[in-house]
Amino acid sequence: MRPLCHVWTLKMQDQINTIRDDVLAQVESASDLKGLDDIRVGALGKKGQITGLMKQLGGLDPDQRREVGQELNRVKDAVQAAIDSRKFDLERAELNHRLEAERVDVSLPPRPELQGSVHPVSQVMDEIVAIFCEMGFSVAEGPDIEGDWLNFGALNIPDEHPARQEHDTFYLPAQGDDEARPVLRTHTSPVQVRHMLSSQPPIRIIAPGRTYRSDSDMTHTPMFHQVEGLVIDEITHMGHLKGCLRDFVEAFFQVDNVPMRFRPSYFPFTAPSMEIDIGCSFKGGELKIGEGDDWLEILGSGMVHPNVLRNGGIDPDKYQGFAFGMGIDRVAMLKYGIPDLRSFFDSDLRWLRHYGFRALDVPTLYGGLAR
Repeated sequence: MRPLCHVWTLKMQDQINTIRDDVLAQVESASDLKGLDDIRVGALGKKGQITGLMKQLGGLDPDQRREVGQELNRVKDAVQAAIDSRKFDLERAELNHRLEAERVDVSLPPRPELQGSVHPVSQVMDEIVAIFCEMGFSVAEGPDIEGDWLNFGALNIPDEHPARQEHDTFYLPAQGDDEARPVLRTHTSPVQVRHMLSSQPPIRIIAPGRTYRSDSDMTHTPMFHQVEGLVIDEITHMGHLKGCLRDFVEAFFQVDNVPMRFRPSYFPFTAPSMEIDIGCSFKGGELKIGEGDDWLEILGSGMVHPNVLRNGGIDPDKYQGFAFGMGIDRVAMLKYGIPDLRSFFDSDLRWLRHYGFRALDVPTLYGGLAR
């Protein structure tokens, strides 16, 4: 008669063989990674079949424990190797399926990338700032909504002046008990007054920004852009004004020795006042700056009126200065051949792609103002 422990060992051996064959068969027939992982947990997990047999080794004597333990380890290694092999095959099959399903036709043309551009007004404003900053000017700014006194009164503009009428100016409702209604500024001159009131000479500033007037046609829009300049000290005179503007015109249009004409004119805030014309040619329907016998007006200027200096808190008996102003949209049209001012505000992408500038086309006197 066989010893009881030997019978127990044979019984475990049969159970081990049965579990091994069953698990290996399941591994071979596993159709996806999730099912394969369930088989692994059922065989090798904490409550798995092979793990359960290994827990029974404690009931055997040392020799049998060693013999049965070695067999269990061989079965465990065989099952793990089969699982790893099947997992590799399933992962490769899944990858091949994805590659087949997600195939990309590299011969197709790429989608066009839309690129933005810098608006000509912004570019020209940067060009003007670059030129005057090289001359020692600083940039001053102010609000778009101004009081009546800053926009008109401080600039020596009389009450009966046409610019104060509603057909020329956008007025806003009066604030509180104040009878004077605020306005959308009609020029950037109020910035000059604000700067005079807040600082002492010497002053050398330019004031670029949006301005508003009730006007709209091929060469005028209700909202447009201006830049004005102001220089005040004890020795500035008309010769400095003419030299400053000549240097600006030649640098901006990048033409040497541009013919310039200084015509007497009238502005309430300057005395004497002048308008500046530059020599040009319209031959063949093409504008050429610095050539021909024609003239083109581009800006207004003059010596600052003593009343404006007083209103700005500056003694006109001690200080004097000059001021000038021009339309940024207008000089942009002249420089880059843009025929209609209204197209500046149409938001037409085709127009912007044609006249716009690359974002990195930052204008400098040394690197170039134009592309």
